[in-house]
Formats: sequence, C-alpha cells, structure tokens
Amino acid sequence: MAENVYVGNAHLDSVADRGWLLGHFKPAADVRHSEDVEIKWYAHPRGDRRAEWVTGEKRTALLVLISGRFRVELPGRSVLLANQGDYVVWGHGVDHSWHAEEESVVLTVRWPSIPGYAVSGTDSA
Repeated sequence: MAENVYVGNAHLDSVADRGWLLGHFKPAADVRHSEDVEIKWYAHPRGDRRAEWVTGEKRTALLVLISGRFRVELPGRSVLLANQGDYVVWGHGVDHSWHAEEESVVLTVRWPSIPGYAVSGTDSA
C-alpha cells in the first residue's frame, strides 16, 4: 500500500516542522501523523538554545546525541551529552531546557504527541 509508506531523509524532512518528522502536527492522512509519539531529528548550530523552559511536562522524552555537545537542563541537574549515543530520558512533570555547546545533531522521541509546547520560532528537544 504505497499511501501508507513514506521514505525520506531526516536532514531534508526536518526543515518543514522545526525538526519534527512524526507526530500530531502532520496531516491526519499522512502516515507520519501520530498522537502516540513524536520523533525529531535536528541539527542545532553552536549556541542554539530553547527560548524558555518547558514547564508542566505531560510527556516522556528520550534525547539521543548523534554528534556534537548538547546540554539538557533539568531541575537541579545539568546533563551533558558529549559522546555519540549519550542519551537522557525524563518523564511526566520534569521541566526542561537545552542548549547546544557545539554544533549538534540530536534525535528526540517524545510520547504521547500533545499539542501546545511549541515556542515561537523553536520547539523543545
């Protein structure tokens, strides 16, 4: 069934939705539409940072470093992802922010896919 298959490139496709490849924000008829999970591939330039902290988190997130140095800020804790494959997981109720200490490629998986967390011009990792 061709309409239920999508083949793409994460670097190219990530431009359309601030890095998000799969989630509630894709059109309902698109195989990449999901209310269960969101997946993001993003190349952050050095110094890129979240404009404001995410508060009242209702999702679980997994963030995996592909390349670079990326820092995730959590309440009372700063996590540095410095080696390919380093990752951090946080759950419901854990506020967070982030910044790229070096140019970084990061894969983020969040679940469920819930509208309302985007900050104008950016989105959380």
